[in-house]
Amino acid sequence: MTPLAAVPPMGWNSWDAFGTSVTEAEVRAAAEFMADRMADSGWEYVVVDIQWYEPNARPGGYNSGTRLCLDQYGLPQPAPNRFPSAADGAGFGPLAEYVHSLGLKFGLHILRGVPRQAVAANTPIKGSEHSAAQIPDRERISSWVDDNWGIDHSHPGGQAYYDSLMRQFAYWGVDYVKADDMIAPYYEDEVEALCEAVRRSGRDIVLSLSPGVNLSTGHAEHLRAHSQLWRISADVWDRWRDVDAQFELLRDWAPHGGPGHWPDADMLPLGRIGLRAEVGEPRETRLTPDEQRTMLTLWCIARSPLMVGADLPHSTGETIESLTNDEVLAAQRHPTGAREVWREGRLVAWASLDGAFAAVFNRGSDPVETSLPWTELGLDAPRAVRDCWSHSEVEAAAELRVKLPAHGAAMYRLS
Repeated sequence: MTPLAAVPPMGWNSWDAFGTSVTEAEVRAAAEFMADRMADSGWEYVVVDIQWYEPNARPGGYNSGTRLCLDQYGLPQPAPNRFPSAADGAGFGPLAEYVHSLGLKFGLHILRGVPRQAVAANTPIKGSEHSAAQIPDRERISSWVDDNWGIDHSHPGGQAYYDSLMRQFAYWGVDYVKADDMIAPYYEDEVEALCEAVRRSGRDIVLSLSPGVNLSTGHAEHLRAHSQLWRISADVWDRWRDVDAQFELLRDWAPHGGPGHWPDADMLPLGRIGLRAEVGEPRETRLTPDEQRTMLTLWCIARSPLMVGADLPHSTGETIESLTNDEVLAAQRHPTGAREVWREGRLVAWASLDGAFAAVFNRGSDPVETSLPWTELGLDAPRAVRDCWSHSEVEAAAELRVKLPAHGAAMYRLS
């Protein structure tokens, strides 16, 4: 039986461009662009990030104590002023249906816990004899937004609330849930309860857990048992230091990935971002072209999920061309994992366990030229070498000769 998320998911998420205030029109535009220009390369998820239930969401932060859109059972509903098709109780059903009509899949962000507003109103928990006022844990709260209380999972109403939330999502046609504030710190009971709620929903829903700040690989088996992907870092933005920090994290986490279970190096802040985001002003990504290539190369050979955060219709053709480079993306979809196999100073090399792909990275601030015997990469000399970025054949020899710019990378298909 093919597992859910048999290959690492690829898609779009609204966060990097639109922050908390994305609108239905912007989601539809991203979906239409993806279906037209990117779907043939494997891009398929369209994910609405945090606070879609906040009518007055603003750029660059969160409103404290704000009034949320909830139904009579304390379940979050799309704000109709931002998502007009959600009016009259339709929820995200119409938008999900539209995304599905394009051949794509629809996803949502949720924040761990139960809305404080629901607790204050003591709303009933749908499908149970319990109420919201019975389940809050007021100690385990988010450090960055005050929409929710934590949940006391010693009370059966905690599971019942998550069950009702996931049933609603299944009814809407949601295919992917990004659950935030779950694993930093690591809330084992929350992870288990949400996983069980997804299972009980009756729909195949990919469960993604965030964020991954200081996440220990000691949690790997629990994560594999209760989710399809999990973040391994804090938010990644268009700063070289953010990209550079992923080398060690992906080195440590890559052995724990595989069909249905993917360590996630976070979103790709490429293209046009920052329109109403948490970090920075409207801009094309501040990563240089070489840094962008390094990011995509590392994410792909490490088989991280790929979630691009751009305003896709207004991103450059060069960005879209990179994101749809099928020769590079093939490493991310490859059935065999890869590992870091060599490093010397600021130079790093990765290779697939079956020898199908190799990548070399220059993390330093100066260009380099080097020769690497294939044996040092743990590989036999290939009969043919293809540069996945230049789409050209490279001379096969006893060693790999490579020139790399500062913060640059190269990827090769070997046969």
